[in-house]
Amino acid sequence: MISTHGLQYAYPDGPAFTFSDVSVPSGATLLVRGKSGAGKSTWLSLLAGLRTPDEGEITVAGQVLGELSGPARDRWRASNVGFLPQKLHLSDALTVRRNLELVFYAAGVPVNAKALRHAVDLLGVAHLAGRRPSQLSGGEAQRVGLARSILMQPKVIFADEPTASLDDDAATAGLRLLQGCAAECEATLVIATHDRRLREAMPGALVYYLSTAMADRQDVPA
Repeated sequence: MISTHGLQYAYPDGPAFTFSDVSVPSGATLLVRGKSGAGKSTWLSLLAGLRTPDEGEITVAGQVLGELSGPARDRWRASNVGFLPQKLHLSDALTVRRNLELVFYAAGVPVNAKALRHAVDLLGVAHLAGRRPSQLSGGEAQRVGLARSILMQPKVIFADEPTASLDDDAATAGLRLLQGCAAECEATLVIATHDRRLREAMPGALVYYLSTAMADRQDVPA
């Protein structure tokens, strides 16, 4: 389902990362661990097709990302990947419903009212459809972001530090929502986190550990 080989990425005038190879089977859960600055968000954005590696090959959901041009990659991502970033990037110029409808436009398909209704019902945010993002609490916004990530029944869900700012109860609830959404979509779940609580709550998850040297790997078959 997910595999990388020889992956490297360098920011202009910034850090350069070399990532060890990884292979994750379909339907598995992977925790990407490491301290701040170890490259968790960078690795996640590479696999989601939001960045292009300088070297290496990435395959996600059977697609070699290097074979896709920019626009084709955007369409592929919209149709196959659910992404829950640290910053949700919801447009305050639009209502919650309109923000969610953007997913269908990005994928180049008509708005699927049934799928939209199912997602907002599943995440308990149907009553927020007419509000602007600035009118949402942090927890409500995260639920809307998660609803957005599953609208297209993705094959993979990526979440970047989803529990970093949450207390224990909220973190437990957020993790259950993530797991429930992945199960609903039969999707592989990948969570980048430095939150030890997630590792303790998910003892069966695979773990991909990034050290500051970007060369360590634990518990993940290569």
